[in-house]
Amino acid sequence: MSNAEAGAEQLVAGEWGGGSLPYAVGSKKFGMWLFIISDALTFSALLIAYGYLRVASKNWPEPFEFFPSLVTATVMTLCLLSSSLTMVMAVAARKAGRRAAAVKWLVATIVCGSAFLVLHANEWLKLIGEGMQPFSNPWGAPLFGASFFTLTGLHMFHVFSGVCYLGVVAVATGRGKFTAEDVEVSGLYWHFVDLVWMFIFPLVYVMSIHHG
Repeated sequence: MSNAEAGAEQLVAGEWGGGSLPYAVGSKKFGMWLFIISDALTFSALLIAYGYLRVASKNWPEPFEFFPSLVTATVMTLCLLSSSLTMVMAVAARKAGRRAAAVKWLVATIVCGSAFLVLHANEWLKLIGEGMQPFSNPWGAPLFGASFFTLTGLHMFHVFSGVCYLGVVAVATGRGKFTAEDVEVSGLYWHFVDLVWMFIFPLVYVMSIHHG
């Protein structure tokens, strides 16, 4: 065996023999990034579909008044932005070895996420009470309801899943079972959920304010 072949075998063994990470990133973080990329494609398709329906419809509904609908949506946005900040603080605290502080910041993130869910659920109930259904509404194009419920409903499900996920991470972190990487991975998911809302908020709410 030549020296070049021997060196190649040693390189392969070093990279794949369990002693190092071939992608220079932990498997948990790598898996979360793959999930985020695939989920981003799903939300991108829904946002593009919503935008197409809006442009293609001559009478696209504008059911949101500045008050209370847009104000409520703005408060919801502030809740998610605040939760991103608290999530950053949780990751930083866990990396510094301050488990108790990390748990407190995780709980703060959960509270902000829960507030978002409560406000969004109330918004849904208000629209349903005004007559909006998946394929009919009193304002215009019938597909507005289906597209609104699908897009915002999927995002609400992600926020709810994130709140549950962070709850598990907070409990396990408090018991010393989760590492800083576990907290960071949960943060990646949460920041992704927040980022998606930054596209939904202007497209669905700001652009559908009633000007009458």
